[in-house]
Amino acid sequence: MTPEERAHAAARALWTNDRASKSLGMEILEVGPGFSIVAMNATIEMTNGIGTIHGGFIFALADSAFAVACNSYNERTVAAHCSITYLAPGVAGKRLLASAREISRAGRSGLYDIEISQEETIIAQFRGHSRSIGGTLFSEPPS
Repeated sequence: MTPEERAHAAARALWTNDRASKSLGMEILEVGPGFSIVAMNATIEMTNGIGTIHGGFIFALADSAFAVACNSYNERTVAAHCSITYLAPGVAGKRLLASAREISRAGRSGLYDIEISQEETIIAQFRGHSRSIGGTLFSEPPS
């Protein structure tokens, strides 16, 4: 199994049980080893009291892209710490994209940066620290 095939299989296995991401209408657009792009349509139901997209929905999208990227090696991996900086407001009626890329991965720990954009505007930067917890997402065929 190539690293790309493993990443795709891991994403499928992870997404099968990810009810939260799917209930928000998220979809995986791209995946590779340590990389993912996840999209979500920003709806009017996601707006806060001032009419912009609630930061919790932006965080959830970034966290889902982070999960796909850090689980792409077929090692069960969770978030140990995450932070987000909001740079511009998101608006309803437009698609949000979260692009995750691996910065570092050693032992059981990883570091990932996720950029959240809407159209051509970067609206947030998310950094996730991952920790593998043992086990796999799917059984790999023998080599």
